[in-house]
Amino acid sequence: MADRPPVDSFVRLVEIMARLRSPGGCPWDREQSPESLRPYVIEEAYEVVEAIERGDPDALRDELGDLLLQVVFQAQLAAEGGRFTIADVAAAIADKLVRRHPHVFGDVEVRDADEVMRNWRRIKAEEQRARGIEPDPLAGVPAGLPALARAQQLGQKARQLGLDWPDVTGVLAKLREEQAELEAAVAAGDRTAAAQELGDVLLTLTSIARHLDVPAEMALRDATDRFVGRARRAANVAATRGTA
Repeated sequence: MADRPPVDSFVRLVEIMARLRSPGGCPWDREQSPESLRPYVIEEAYEVVEAIERGDPDALRDELGDLLLQVVFQAQLAAEGGRFTIADVAAAIADKLVRRHPHVFGDVEVRDADEVMRNWRRIKAEEQRARGIEPDPLAGVPAGLPALARAQQLGQKARQLGLDWPDVTGVLAKLREEQAELEAAVAAGDRTAAAQELGDVLLTLTSIARHLDVPAEMALRDATDRFVGRARRAANVAATRGTA
């Protein structure tokens, strides 16, 4: 671990990014736009997740750096357009954290994490109304999220509106109902209906995951990784037999 002040390292990164974008900088960096960088933001976020899952601190450090670069890059482009700076980005999130944590930075008392989240949602709604925005109970879940994660988050918001089963037993019954409808659509040879019913099955599975407090996206990633491991072992066995 470096013993230098974090501010020094961050300022250095910002200055390097500004130079890369300067007239004498890097041709590739100078060609980029907020839109062209979108795939890299997503890619770097996934690589951070992968490093966390591997439990590799060195890889996590590097991947967090790559993700931080995307933040600084976007802020540099915005600064060049006179929209905002990296200082504005940092100030905005710092101010938000202070506003949304009155139990830490104010005199509000809370009993548990659930009450913290209720306060967070209430304060967020008040902020939106102050900007003339009528709060949408299902807003705040990016459409660009992976489908399973988006469905699970929207289900959580729907639960806050009372649109949910009281426990996982009801969701399991719903899964059996949706599975029967999928089987009927498949038996009828109706691909359009089968696709819709398959979507309903997947949506119901995310509700089961939510009731079990299991991230559906991570559960599927883990299952996929196990499948890859089994497939590789099977391929190695087949290759060994083929050379025996």
